[in-house]
Order: sequence, then structure tokens, then C-alpha cells
Amino acid sequence: MTPDFYALWQQQDWHDVQMHSMAFKREDVEVALHKAQRSISHNSQLKLTDFQALLSPAAEPLLVELATTAQQLTRQRFGHTQQLFAPLYLSNLCANECSYCGFSMSQKVKRRVLTAAETEQECQALKNMGIDQVLVVTGEHERKVGMPYFRQMLPLIRRYFSSVMLEVQPLHQADYVELRQLGVDAVMVYQESYHQPSYQHYHLKGQKADIRWRLECPDRLGQAGVDKIGLGVLFGLANWRTDATFLAMHLLYMQQRYWRSRYSLSVPRIRPCSGGIEVQHPLQDKHFVQLICAFRLLSPSLEISLSTRERAGLRDQLVPIAITSSSAGSSTRPGGYAVDPEALEQFSIDDNRSPVQYQQRLQQLGLAPVLKDWDLYLGRET
Repeated sequence: MTPDFYALWQQQDWHDVQMHSMAFKREDVEVALHKAQRSISHNSQLKLTDFQALLSPAAEPLLVELATTAQQLTRQRFGHTQQLFAPLYLSNLCANECSYCGFSMSQKVKRRVLTAAETEQECQALKNMGIDQVLVVTGEHERKVGMPYFRQMLPLIRRYFSSVMLEVQPLHQADYVELRQLGVDAVMVYQESYHQPSYQHYHLKGQKADIRWRLECPDRLGQAGVDKIGLGVLFGLANWRTDATFLAMHLLYMQQRYWRSRYSLSVPRIRPCSGGIEVQHPLQDKHFVQLICAFRLLSPSLEISLSTRERAGLRDQLVPIAITSSSAGSSTRPGGYAVDPEALEQFSIDDNRSPVQYQQRLQQLGLAPVLKDWDLYLGRET
């Protein structure tokens, strides 16, 4: 049995990885790009060093070539489609102190946990908007918003939607086995940052301060047989190239070890929240495009998601290139669709288009919006 990812992560030196990522030359990028172009007709995969070359400053002059190849790979694997979903926030209770999040326990805001009746109101509002796939989100509060609460809410939510994804606090392997039985199709667990000093700087109190518990969570998901596992970091907390390299390392590890699961990637950048922090390591738009294209070239079958954190114009440029799933009509407030639209949001939204408006724009871009791609009779294990 190979070591879990936490053990592999401990063997790495952040500074060495960061310096190595800056040392590539144009010819290294061209070799990696050629490998990716060959993968369109040959079933081959890039190595981590190829990915680092595509992320390096030397790749910036070849961004058009990266984007063209990324688009070809995306269309080959996913067709001219775009999955649509919306987040469903059930609670803003949180037992963690994270300096970049509007839900942090020190924030002096009204807290709430939706009741079953309120959750049904939210579900119905989303259905009326045309949404059929949801990402269920809560603050991380295991005592009040933990498995007993999920046992109550998930069967209710599942009645409304064809696909239910979950983004909550990291749980135990046995919990994930039970969540599958409750109708959860995918679980997203984002590391935020693989740089331990930065991680500890931003995560001050609560279980989230335990970097090991979070790093080992994807292993628990894989061992539980979760159908789709979502990985990601919050770009802006540490050097973006190095964080992305560790994220790619984690992805390749998971794909090799838990090959029965599908994988998705989220690439959020820090957005304003009620706490408010100065972003120490901003990820510029051109580098954001480079990052997304590099991940597509590394893993052509990877689902890449883009949220309404990003402005409409940038989303319209990125989605046709490499994005396979995007949110629409989003609210990051618990009860924000029908119950309490004025509640505290976790972070600000930059694309306020309705699902209908967004679908129309996708069609103008030559993409078919997909609202539903799953049904119980197709064989999801329960």
C-alpha cells in the first residue's frame, strides 16, 4: 500500500518546488505543448514537470497556443456542452476562524440554520429558476450542522434535484459511505492552500486549522468510493504557481490510486467578504487563463468548474476554452433564494445573470446548456 497524500506532501519542499517552477525555458514549454497536442489523437498524459513548464513565466508568450489546445481537448472529451448548477447554502454557522471568509466565527452577524420547511422553499425557488443540479454548502460546524442534520436534509433535497453535490467540513470515511446512501453524487473538499505557513496564517481556530485532517480528506473520499471528488485551492493565499503544482500533484495521485472515481477541479480566487483581507498573492487574469489551460492539458478528462465569483465577461471568454461546469443565478447566503435574501453572504458575486440569461449567452457562444445529466434509473449505487 502506497503512502497517503499527506505523507507524500511532507516529503516535498515548498521553496524548491517554487524555484523549480520558475526555471523552465521556452523549449520546455514547447515540448510540453507538443505532448498535449499529440494527446488529441494519442491516449497519452503529461507529467507533473510538463504541467510546471506550462505554468511557468516562459509559457506566457504561448498562451494562445495553450488556449487553442485546451479548447480542442475540451471539445473532444465533453462536446459542445456546459453543465449548470447552483449552490444551495443551508447555514452560515461556523466553528472555524478563517480570516478571508464572511462566515468566520468571530464575525458579528446573524447566524441561521435552515429548517426542513425553509430548505424546501429554497429548493422550490431553485427549481423555478430551472436549476436541476445543486451544490449543498454549509459553514463548518460539525455539532449543529453535521451528520444528524445531513440525514434530515439530504433526502429532502434529493427529491428535487437530479444531482446533489456537497461542500461541508471534512468528515470520516464512514460518514462518506453513508452520504452516498443519502443521495450525494459528489463531494468537494478544497485545500485552500498547500503552503503550511500560509495555511496556518489564515486558519486560526477550529478543526480547519488542522492541515493534516484536511489534506487526508480526499483519501477518505476515495476509500469510501465517492463517485466524484472535487479538489481545489483558494488562489491568493500563497504563490499561485506553487499552490497549483501541489494541487496537480494531489490530482495525479488521486487519479492513479482511486481510479474508479471521477474528478473535478475548482479554481476560485479570493473575493471580498465582510471580514476583508488584503490579497498578498493576487492571481491576474492572464495567469488565471494560463492556470486553467494548463490543468486541461494535464488532464483532458478533468471536469473544471467556474463560479459566479468571476465577472461575466471573463466567464464568457473562459467557458468555451476549458470549463465544463459553471454556476448561474448564485446566492452565497443561507436562505438567499427565497427565505432570507438579505442574509450575510460568504463572499461577493460578480456575475449576477439569471440562469435563463446565462443559458442564452452559452447558446450564443455555441454551447448547449445541460441542466440534467443524471437519473436514478441509470444505475447510481444507493
